Amino acid sequence: MRRNTLVLGVTLFLLAAFAWAGWANWEYRKQQAEKAAAAGVHAMLEKGESADALYTSSPLLGKPAPDFKLEDLAGKKVSLADYKGKALLINFWATWCGPCKLETPWIVDLRNQYAAKGFEVLGIDSEGDDLKASDAEGFARQKTAVQRFVSKEKMPYPVLLNGDSIANRYGGLDAMPTSFWVDRTGKVVASQMGITSKDDMEEKIKKALE
Repeated sequence: MRRNTLVLGVTLFLLAAFAWAGWANWEYRKQQAEKAAAAGVHAMLEKGESADALYTSSPLLGKPAPDFKLEDLAGKKVSLADYKGKALLINFWATWCGPCKLETPWIVDLRNQYAAKGFEVLGIDSEGDDLKASDAEGFARQKTAVQRFVSKEKMPYPVLLNGDSIANRYGGLDAMPTSFWVDRTGKVVASQMGITSKDDMEEKIKKALE
């Protein structure tokens, strides 16, 4: 009886081991496929092609960018009006957003390249939680996740929290990232829902600086 129990136990263990090995192998292949796909998209975008450019039109085009006031990572209230006279990229993004991770290094490079000409980026974190002012714990979790992302990507521009609270003013956030380029007079001159190429982003910066 004891031997049969032992044999059964070993058999079940081996079956579980084989099942785990099969799952691990499948998971590995899945991860490799995802990496290959991401690399392919990255290569296309680097060449200037728009792989996931969902929309480039917006009801806000040609109109003043809606004002807002949000907290930055230091707890300071920052408003759009604080950047009057600057050309801006208002970039709604999220820590869970894959395309946001792809484009952030480009935004950092372009911001550093054009900052001396009067260009700035406002990165607005929009996790999709639509946190209430009373949700201190939720804000703390969000802030920690954002701080990690900002540190990892070395983002030198202002990063603001709780972008979902102003999403409706900007037409809703149906895709991440969503970006608006604003000229020195405060008018929206270009928009992008979804990711586009670095070259395309640069052209829109130049348009905002005209």
